[in-house]
Amino acid sequence: MKRILVTALLLGSPVFASEDIPDQYPQSVLYSKPVEVIPHVFSAIGATAPPTYDNAGHNNNLSFIITGDGVIVVNSGASFKLAQALHTEIKAVTNQPIKLVIVENGQGHAMLGNGYWVAQGVPILAHTEAAAEFEDGAAQDLASLQRYALENAEGTVIAMPTETFTDNKTITMGDVTLEVLHLGPAHSPGDTQVWIPQWSLMIAGDIAFHERMPPIFEGTCTSCWIETWDTALMPLNPTYVIPGHGHPTNLAQVTRYTRDYLLDLRAKIGAHLEDGGDLAGAYYVDQSAWRHLDTFEELATKNAGVVFAEMEFE
Repeated sequence: MKRILVTALLLGSPVFASEDIPDQYPQSVLYSKPVEVIPHVFSAIGATAPPTYDNAGHNNNLSFIITGDGVIVVNSGASFKLAQALHTEIKAVTNQPIKLVIVENGQGHAMLGNGYWVAQGVPILAHTEAAAEFEDGAAQDLASLQRYALENAEGTVIAMPTETFTDNKTITMGDVTLEVLHLGPAHSPGDTQVWIPQWSLMIAGDIAFHERMPPIFEGTCTSCWIETWDTALMPLNPTYVIPGHGHPTNLAQVTRYTRDYLLDLRAKIGAHLEDGGDLAGAYYVDQSAWRHLDTFEELATKNAGVVFAEMEFE
């Protein structure tokens, strides 16, 4: 698996995930076993399907960085049990202690595992806007987890981040200096990226997609997302990208399936509006070029409706 991932990164071709595979790591509550993406950086790649009982809510990427003087985890996980399972995997590859958890946004799959890490005495860092979003939606997120995950939700409690930041934060630990960034408006409030310049690697979170369709939420500013991409992400030019969902890849690949998708959908909706089209018709604009992406059936029409509502008043 590691050889396949590294080959894909070097050649610029993706290793496609499949939303049709319910669980790739049956002996663990994790959807997949963590793989070493580059030396010292591991990621447990989540399912590219919506959260289900089979994947236990592990449908995003849970990453960790071994610094030489402790471990930094990126995303607490969607439950107490997922966080605990990730910790077990970390202890299998290093005896360095977990010193920090960074969460990529305010969604349940990034933060509902906070309670486990707090119980271990580990600080949790989030952007202020992500923390506010989690506080607003945590009860609903927990109820949803309990409905689909059943016994795998046991032990999960709502726990807020212990530290917040606004624009960016530089952390030096052991041999690693990393930058915790909020590049600008994108997928959801407080989207957070972890940038390691010395390794040219970005743990991008949900600003970047490539194997599954990006979800566009009510209130998401897609023009702002594109601007953030062009003015803040592209200049960093990371060699390696661990997106919020899907296998590690490169900047060209996530640009194609995130920025270019947004541009294409906005162009289609713009033409529909110019022709006097209404919301009902917007759902049927042609998105067939993206049909091969996982979650297309769940998200394509929803995305079109949200972008129509956004662009109608631009």
